[in-house]
Amino acid sequence: MDKAQAIIGEFISALQNIETDACFEDAVYAMTHCKGKIITTGMGKAGIAMRKFSSTLCSLGFPSCYLHPGEASHGDLGLISEKDILFVASTSGKTREVLEIMNLAKEINVKYIIGITSHKDSPVRKQANTVLNMGTIEEAGDLKLAPTTSILVMLAITDALALVASELKGFTKEDYALRHHSGYLNAKAMGFVD
Repeated sequence: MDKAQAIIGEFISALQNIETDACFEDAVYAMTHCKGKIITTGMGKAGIAMRKFSSTLCSLGFPSCYLHPGEASHGDLGLISEKDILFVASTSGKTREVLEIMNLAKEINVKYIIGITSHKDSPVRKQANTVLNMGTIEEAGDLKLAPTTSILVMLAITDALALVASELKGFTKEDYALRHHSGYLNAKAMGFVD
């Protein structure tokens, strides 16, 4: 179908425009030297992307947990310690709950906050120690509203971060198998299947 191919073409273009600059290197360095946990947060569809990021990090040997920004101010902020890194994702960088969790984390002495955002006037840019730029995002489809392209870009950035950081830490197939002790991925990591 031509329309579907056009949308996929928009996705490919957005992915090709992701920059892995010095801020990407700073984020990887922070991850590989983190003495605590890597906490991820985001609201709505960005929250789903950050849940996936946290899950991937755990699979690759980084202690991580997703913190819902709406629940943080109702006690769940107790998850965070000053040794942790906080990743926040918001395409606009203006999401109230995300900005609030950044402020709350600073109040409990979280030293390093990494933002993932697109908009140039994003308040996340001012509050984060490091900002991973998503580039200029135009959502796919006729409406240009549903978070599609933006979430795909978030997923690509966070997957790249996780993979690069795990490789730098020397994470092996054996390490992976220890965290996937059953199922196909364990069998593949152990060399039992192709």
